[in-house]
Amino acid sequence: MAVSAMAGIPALKDLSADVKRRMDQAVSGFQTNLASVRTGRASAHMLDQVKIDYYGTPTPVSQLAQVSTPEAQLILIQPWDPSIIKEIEKALQTSDYGFNPQSDGKIIRVPIPPMTEERRRDVVKHLNKVLEEQRTAIRNVRRDGNDTLKKLAKEKKISEDEEKRALDEIQKLTDEEIKRMEEMAKRKEVEVMQV
Repeated sequence: MAVSAMAGIPALKDLSADVKRRMDQAVSGFQTNLASVRTGRASAHMLDQVKIDYYGTPTPVSQLAQVSTPEAQLILIQPWDPSIIKEIEKALQTSDYGFNPQSDGKIIRVPIPPMTEERRRDVVKHLNKVLEEQRTAIRNVRRDGNDTLKKLAKEKKISEDEEKRALDEIQKLTDEEIKRMEEMAKRKEVEVMQV
């Protein structure tokens, strides 16, 4: 984005940074979620959303084990603490990804079957649901920023012109971030639907 008009106004500098930071968090959260979306090829990121109750704390599999993909259709999980193998297996089976883990007591093998057309459509549907949730998160950030601007204008800390320019800037930033997420989702959808 071009130089921020809000950043030049002392009363709006913090608001500008906060709005940008919160919108970037929503986009990076969406990016992380995209990485875990199943595409038919095995990826260690597919397990990012699977959490194991480890001493009362929901912990990602990648923090409890070495996760690798030696083949295109297989994920290997080698827990650092062998006593949690059963918990990892249970978490994988109950996840909505349809994993069917097999364990030999030391290593968990997670075969990734080729995706059916129906499963691909389900994944795309899930992807669109997550995209809409993140769009809403960005719109909520916009709403919070706009409310703060209106409050500052009401308290006469900024002029009406500054308020209007800042409102336009927040709207432009909102549109850019949503467009960025939609482009990411489109790329991922193409990847998922590829046979």
